Amino acid sequence: MTWNRAIAALVLALAAVPWLTAQDLPEKNPFEGDPVAIQAGMGGFRQRCADCHGTDAHGVRGPDITQIWASGRTDAGLFRTIRTGIPETEMPAFIAPRTSDREIWQMLAYLRTLAAPAPTDPPRGNAENGERIFRASCIGCHRVGGVGGRLGPNLSRIGASRSVEAMKIRIRRGAEDFRPGFAPVTITPASGPPIQGVKKNEDLFSVQIMDTRERIQGYEKDKVKSVVDVTRSAMPLFGPDRLSESDLDDVVRYLQTLRGFDPAVRQ
Repeated sequence: MTWNRAIAALVLALAAVPWLTAQDLPEKNPFEGDPVAIQAGMGGFRQRCADCHGTDAHGVRGPDITQIWASGRTDAGLFRTIRTGIPETEMPAFIAPRTSDREIWQMLAYLRTLAAPAPTDPPRGNAENGERIFRASCIGCHRVGGVGGRLGPNLSRIGASRSVEAMKIRIRRGAEDFRPGFAPVTITPASGPPIQGVKKNEDLFSVQIMDTRERIQGYEKDKVKSVVDVTRSAMPLFGPDRLSESDLDDVVRYLQTLRGFDPAVRQ
């Protein structure tokens, strides 16, 4: 059998595997409440998810997901999110066959045991005023719903991916870490002033950045004076002198509404 025929035979064989065929997802987790599935799901969650979401699902680098059902999500919608990931975020896709349908349902069955009810305390802040402040001070770097700058991460889902406290700390103190594609860098060319931006790609010989005018620029390292990685995020500090406590509550309340989905629509 030739190599091409062997590949074709493998493709045909894989096409017959059940986990690759299209199927309608059940709306309800078929393993919910099953103690054996929950035990297996705990192992899968801790192996695949705990680094970002924490062993208790209250979040580390990733968001607190203990209230994910209380926010309006469904079992089927959460299954699809795990399977396909979330573009422009750190949430990866858990593709088959590395992660089977059964394993995803088991992890969701375990996560359901950690689920917390929606908070009863009314949220603080005025979202309308927060949106006005955001558009005046933040949208130049961050996009929401396809509008805004690209120097900072897209915040269209920030309300579902960060807790209130995490957002307040980031706004007040800035950040010492940054996601891939947003690492601040300063390029000093052979002539002219330094160029600041965020690093998009880099190899041993060249670096590609987005400058502060959102232009993608490429530089060969041996043709510039220096390429300096900045250790802190480009996110500025918004101390009390720039943003009052009341305005901070308003901005965070607005950010809480940015969930990437409509809670009124089951998904």
